[in-house]
Amino acid sequence: MRPLIRPFLALVALAASCLAQAQLSIEITGAGANRIPVAIADFGGEAGTSRALTSVIRADLERSGLFRLVDTTGAALTETSPVDYGDWRGKGADALAAGNLTATADGRLEARFRLYDINKQAALAGAAYVTSASQLRAAGHRIADVIYEKLTGEKGIFSTRIAYVVKQRGRYELQIADVDGHNAQAALVSKEPIISPTWSPDGSRIAYVSFENKKPIIFVHSLATGRRQVVANFKGSNSAPAWSPDGRKLAVVLTKDGNSQIYTINADGSGLQRLAVSSGIDTEPRYSSDGGSIFFTSDRGGSPQVYRMSANGGDVQRLTFEGSYNVTPRPSPDGKTLAFITRREGRFQLAVMDLASRQVQILTDSHKDESPTFSPNGRMILIATEIGGRGVLSAVSSDGRIKQRLSVAAGDVREPAWGPFSQ
Repeated sequence: MRPLIRPFLALVALAASCLAQAQLSIEITGAGANRIPVAIADFGGEAGTSRALTSVIRADLERSGLFRLVDTTGAALTETSPVDYGDWRGKGADALAAGNLTATADGRLEARFRLYDINKQAALAGAAYVTSASQLRAAGHRIADVIYEKLTGEKGIFSTRIAYVVKQRGRYELQIADVDGHNAQAALVSKEPIISPTWSPDGSRIAYVSFENKKPIIFVHSLATGRRQVVANFKGSNSAPAWSPDGRKLAVVLTKDGNSQIYTINADGSGLQRLAVSSGIDTEPRYSSDGGSIFFTSDRGGSPQVYRMSANGGDVQRLTFEGSYNVTPRPSPDGKTLAFITRREGRFQLAVMDLASRQVQILTDSHKDESPTFSPNGRMILIATEIGGRGVLSAVSSDGRIKQRLSVAAGDVREPAWGPFSQ
């Protein structure tokens, strides 16, 4: 397939003027049962920029639902300040982060910090990041990632990004934002629907389906250059792209030979191969994290259910048996859990299955959940749902305890996709 040369469908200036309205706001609606008490002291340096940096770190940790912030009023500490462990223990802190923000000779900023274990009276970690004023939030996210990983043993996700589609004023925008909803930018603006965005494993590209030519066509979009390439524009529908873990292929759903069936195609649009032949509808493919299997939805058994087959095709195994409607399978990054949407008593809800035991747990109490996507560390699942007739995003931890709600003022938000760890 030849690259699409023509420019985007709407003026970038028009998209930029709407970014403030399209920025996600996040509301924490549930937290973990046993949160780690951590103190983030005011960093040293110029008060305004230092306060901006520490506010990002604190907000990240608090939003995760795993930490309880200890009051640090009046405590301004740098990474070289002596630590009164007894005093911080008396305040109820298990950990303390302190740092400094200074200007470098070339006009940039250097953020240095150190993390302390209060009970063991020892330093746990430390790092320095050179950044610019415009990238100060990114430095805060990286510091929060280090703190999160050292205190939980899991890799932090605060530096990751999410993609989602906002519909407002009859226009569709594919937005890319930091995981906290800030720095939203429109990758594509169209008068026609945009669906099924999915990140390449390295985070440099997004595949999606656009209806801009009055039919569903699959594009691959470079985020660095803005250039797009048509990957699948066959007769009929071209939908549901899913990247292979090595980023070389996409699993796609085509109707060119009749019913919706699953194929693989190289990321440049070459090498089309059909994976299976079914008399029913096969759709919503997703590769396992090791690339050996593809999970998908099919009605070949009479109702929509979740199945698994080899990534090269072959024998098919049915995975869901409870209920008459189970769709949109999404395997966790560690391959142990499968998220999907199930219909129970007329409600479409997020469920997870332990793939070893086949035990299923319902994680939400909403009515119209769709499009689940795991965070790259597997801790959270982002979904689209509906509240008051308007599309919003909701994030829930894989154990169901931590919950967040993400919404856009005067906009309908759908089609979330959580990006990989930052490179």
